[in-house]
Amino acid sequence: MSVSRRGLLTATGAAGAAGVLAAAAPAAAAGAGHGRVRTGFDRLAADGYALLDGQRVGVVTNPTGITAEARHLVDVMHADERVDLVAVFGPEHGFRGTAQAGGSEGRHDDPATGLPVYDTYLKSGQPLADIFTASGVDTVVFDIQDVGARFYTYIWTLYDCMVAASLAGRRFVVLDRPNPVTGRQASGPVLDKAFATFVGREPIPQAHGMTVGELARLFNGEFLAPPVRLETVRMSGWKRTDFFDATGLPWVPPSPNMPTPDTALVYSGTCLFEGTNLSEGRGTTRPFELLGAEGIDRRWAQAANAERLPGVHFREAYFAPTFSKFQGKTVGGVQVHVHERRSYDPVRTGIALLVTAKRSWSGFAWRPDNWIDKLTGSSRVRTMIDAGAGTDDVVAAWQGELTTFRRVRGEYLLYR
Repeated sequence: MSVSRRGLLTATGAAGAAGVLAAAAPAAAAGAGHGRVRTGFDRLAADGYALLDGQRVGVVTNPTGITAEARHLVDVMHADERVDLVAVFGPEHGFRGTAQAGGSEGRHDDPATGLPVYDTYLKSGQPLADIFTASGVDTVVFDIQDVGARFYTYIWTLYDCMVAASLAGRRFVVLDRPNPVTGRQASGPVLDKAFATFVGREPIPQAHGMTVGELARLFNGEFLAPPVRLETVRMSGWKRTDFFDATGLPWVPPSPNMPTPDTALVYSGTCLFEGTNLSEGRGTTRPFELLGAEGIDRRWAQAANAERLPGVHFREAYFAPTFSKFQGKTVGGVQVHVHERRSYDPVRTGIALLVTAKRSWSGFAWRPDNWIDKLTGSSRVRTMIDAGAGTDDVVAAWQGELTTFRRVRGEYLLYR
C-alpha cells in the first residue's frame, strides 16, 4: 500500500487519517524584480475586489493588514462600495494590537468603522464556526503578517479559522504576505502530534520557510478533512531569497515583542528560552536578541562563541527587563548579533545557546511545565540536552523527519 503525503507528515507524531486531500491549484511563480512587492491585498484591490463580488465578507486581521501606503485594509475596504465588509475577527493581541502576549481585545465594535469585531483567540472548531455563522459572512478573508516560526500563533489562527470555515460552509481567502526571514528552506524539529497545542497544531518544523498562503495550501491538502473552499491571492515581486528589507513594504510589529524584522530573524531559535528560567528579552528594546538571568557572567558568551556558529556572534550583555522575567533586576547574559544572515541558522543557534547556557551556568532550569517540549514539538530536545548531548547531536536527531517534510512542502510552494 502506498503512503500518502499526509501520512508521511503525521507519521512524525500521532497517526493521522489516510489519504491526500485536494489542494488549491498550483500557479506559476511570480516574476521578481528589485521594485516594490505587491501583497495579496494590493493585488486584490487592484483587481477591483472581483474575488469578493456578491459576498458578505469578514476579515481575520491585526495591525499588520496594511497597504503599501500603510493604510489598514479594513479601513480601505469599509470605505469602498465594491466590498460588502460586515465583520472583523481579531487574533491574539487583538485586531488593533493593544493586548500583550496571551491576551486579546474581546468582542467589541470598532470605533473607526463601527464594524463588529469578534475575538478568535483560543477559539477553534465548532465554537469558532458558530461565530462565523453568527457574523453572517459568506467569505472569510485572512491577512496577517507571519514571522516564519511554528510557535508564532497567527499561523494556527489561520489553521483554526480554515477548519471553522469548513465546518460553517464558508469560503476562505488568504491574502499572501512575505515570509520576512525568506522562504529558502524549512529547518528544525517537526512537531510530534502528541505535543500539539496552540503553538503547534500539526507536524510542521520549527522554521517552516513558507508564506501564509503556502501554509494555507499545505494545511488544506494535508490536514483538513474535509478541506475548506480555499483561494489564495498571491504576491507579485517576491522571491524566496528575499528578506523583508528587500520588499519595499512598511514593517508593522505583528505583536508587541516583534518590533523589527531583526527580531523575526532570531525568533525561531531564541524563543526557545521561553521554556527556561532565563529571560528571553521581553521587557527590553531587543526581545529575543537579549537573553540572560541573575548569576550569568561572561562565561556564557565565551562558550557560545566557541561553538563557531555561522553568521552570528555573541556579546556579553547586562540588562534590566521592565516587565516579564526578572522585572526591574539587572541580569547577565548575551546579545545575539547576526553579521551574515544568509549563512545564519536560527534554530541551530537556539539549540547551541541552550546547550552552552546549561553547561556554563549552574542555575539553568527548564520551566516546570516543560513548555520547552511544546516549543520544540517533543521531549527530545530537552531530554537530549539533559543527557549531555551537544549541538550537533541534537540537530542531527531531527534530520529524517525534516527531509520528509521538505519533500511534502515542495508540492505547495507558490514562488521561486
